[in-house]
Amino acid sequence: MTDLDLLYTEVEDDLRSTVRELLADRCDPAAVTAMYDDDRSVVDRLWKAMAADLGLAGLLVPEDRGGAGASAREAAVVLEELGRFAAPVPFLTSAVMATTALLDTDGPLLGEVASGERTAALAVPLATSPRSDLPSVPVTDGRLVGTITSVAGALEADVLLVPGRDERGVNLYAVPTADVTVTPVVSLDMTRQLADLTFEVAVGEPVLTEAEPTIRNALDTAAALLPSEQVGIAQWCLATTVGYLKERKQFGRVVGGYQALKHRLADLAITVDSATAAARYAAATLAAGDDDVLVATGVAQSYCGDAAVAAAEETIQLHGGIGMTWEHPAHLYLKRAKADQIALGTSGEHRARIADLVDLPAPH
Repeated sequence: MTDLDLLYTEVEDDLRSTVRELLADRCDPAAVTAMYDDDRSVVDRLWKAMAADLGLAGLLVPEDRGGAGASAREAAVVLEELGRFAAPVPFLTSAVMATTALLDTDGPLLGEVASGERTAALAVPLATSPRSDLPSVPVTDGRLVGTITSVAGALEADVLLVPGRDERGVNLYAVPTADVTVTPVVSLDMTRQLADLTFEVAVGEPVLTEAEPTIRNALDTAAALLPSEQVGIAQWCLATTVGYLKERKQFGRVVGGYQALKHRLADLAITVDSATAAARYAAATLAAGDDDVLVATGVAQSYCGDAAVAAAEETIQLHGGIGMTWEHPAHLYLKRAKADQIALGTSGEHRARIADLVDLPAPH
């Protein structure tokens, strides 16, 4: 284990400011809420600005391959801001998961995704943990026939990276989304809507053979960075709730002055700070290639998801009646937090993985 500095660098602070300014200007909560009424117009505009104009689609891609040459630390900062705004863009699915898989491939697709010209999605269910069984589509004579359910990012992608299985094992195929039947699923979090994929006679371009280690590495990378998005959710919830309780009056007194509420906010602040430290450490170990990365990921995954849900629940309750309304954005954060809580493996799965990694005995 190396000595890692978890403080934000000047570059990370500048990146945060840039992303936050863009999201504040173009990610209005009303436009995000409209997605629950099937109005997805905000997605393409916002993702184009982030992917192409800011170059965030290629953040994790080396400069000599057409990317920004940044590290997981910078990607974590972007995810914090995306969580803070509940932004409906495929950064996690395309710029992290799919891009990490493409780093092991040759050919032009990685550069096209890095430039924002194309958007990709790794065709695995969002709930797939890095060590669970990988779903795959049977391949015969280069044609894929089968289904994969609950895939995130498929609705925004124009190319799918599909695990295909033949007699030699699991390979990775690039399949145009237009050649696949994509069925949107009514999801709890419509800002990261899931879809079921049906491959009938889709012809895939093989981009990588013996791809299972690459796919699992992509899942590990996403699992290490997803807690940063959960931290962004929790930080928004805490700041918004504190601000509201400083203004809301009851019986002629500011509600935030009541000791019982101060205690709840103090507990929540400790939870959010702990989650921030766990997420930062996971991202830092990933960026440094530290041997502790899997343990750090497991700790962050098993803690930050629950922390984000707790923060969102407190936000709704402490806002009283207004927190239950559709017009207030609190519901966006609760739905994103609940969906993230089971994405890439539940907290229980990650605790079990930690136990294996540090040789803890199984419970009796």
